[in-house]
Amino acid sequence: MTEIRHIVFDIGKVLIHYDPDLPFSRLIPDETERKRFFETICTSEWNIEQDRGRGWEEAEALLIAEFPEHEENIRNFRHHWHEMVPHAYDDSVEFMEALIDKGHDVTLLTNWAKDTFVEARGRFPFLDRPRGITVSGEIGMIKPDRGIYDHHAATFGLEPAATVFIDDSQKNVDGARAAGWQAVLFQNAKTLEEDLERFGISR
Repeated sequence: MTEIRHIVFDIGKVLIHYDPDLPFSRLIPDETERKRFFETICTSEWNIEQDRGRGWEEAEALLIAEFPEHEENIRNFRHHWHEMVPHAYDDSVEFMEALIDKGHDVTLLTNWAKDTFVEARGRFPFLDRPRGITVSGEIGMIKPDRGIYDHHAATFGLEPAATVFIDDSQKNVDGARAAGWQAVLFQNAKTLEEDLERFGISR
């Protein structure tokens, strides 16, 4: 196995908590109705297009044209977005910063809308600790598409075989492997530390 020289972290659900239910459990208290709202209106497929670079005004207009009776809650998705990311995972952040402090090359690769990432960066200063970040909404590509991994590697001078990627989504892990990277599925900070030790990486 090639020696790992580059470590790439995902952000959402790896370093920062994300849960749309946090505001919507208040906005749509009925669990069945809330589940239907996320499955048929503000779906994951709709939201990922903002991660690909679509603006919120266009995204909201598309849904409001189809579901005018849900206009308020469609707009609430962006309006209450800050509540969906309430805190960082302190143990994951501490581990990442310890790797940086030890001299490991750490970068970030995230599916994230351009404008909400600006907000997140202001709220979570540790996002500026790694050497650099690829934000999907800024470049118009998303994981697990091959192009975003190749773009990140080219931008930061990473050798794919010498790169390990950490993500909470199996399809994104598989995408990294298809691009020639090593990759691990994130479960928690303790398991991650054990997984990286198998690659010869420690804090």
